[in-house]
Amino acid sequence: MSSVYLNGLEGFFREIPKAALAFSGGVDSAYLLYEACRRGCEVRAYYVKSAFQPRFELDDAKRLAAELGAELVVLEADVLSRREIAENSPERCYFCKALLFGRIMQEAEKDGFSVLLDGTNASDDASDRPGMRAARELSVRSPLRECGLSKEEIRRRSREAGLFTWDKPAYACLATRIPYGTGITNERLEATEAAEDALMRLGFRDFRVRLSGDGARLELREEQLPLLLARREHVLRELKRYYKTVTLDLEVRP
Repeated sequence: MSSVYLNGLEGFFREIPKAALAFSGGVDSAYLLYEACRRGCEVRAYYVKSAFQPRFELDDAKRLAAELGAELVVLEADVLSRREIAENSPERCYFCKALLFGRIMQEAEKDGFSVLLDGTNASDDASDRPGMRAARELSVRSPLRECGLSKEEIRRRSREAGLFTWDKPAYACLATRIPYGTGITNERLEATEAAEDALMRLGFRDFRVRLSGDGARLELREEQLPLLLARREHVLRELKRYYKTVTLDLEVRP
């Protein structure tokens, strides 16, 4: 067991008193930014805006950084200009993460930061995360994972700290809604974001709208099914603006 694990995040930030953070506005990177600020780390958060991120993620990132008094730098990356990403192979996430981390590292080095952190936690399965391979290859540090903090523990601590992100649903990037082998386009990403925004306005939470042929396949948690039945006509009307058909997947939970 490493000394970092034994001493927790306090020990980590004694070892690393200055760092850049790849910041998404999600539960994990939000808590990590909070801890870095709390532990006196000279930290700067970098958010990379791309076609893969919905607008609300940037809004959340700005809100959280402002509440913590942390400096936030917003960068941009044209992910679809990379053929290996737009073609959407099973390695898409690897190439995308390498691009995003590289973009942050380039800017962070100009700003005087030599260490980059990310919000990977101890619950994340490295065997199922091509993006984690990119992080390892680029020597990105993952304090939450190194210190053995699980997703459940991070949510608990975030709630105790008063972070509004503590119960924020997991939200994988928009590209994950498009099946491997189907090319990713701006039009498909925009349809996904619009459809999911519409369902959020109808009261749905922690769900996915996935592309299936030219239709939408909904993944909902069991407790949301009564809402779906009650708002069925509204759901169909909203989603058929973007998809020819709408189906419900009863086997997969988001």
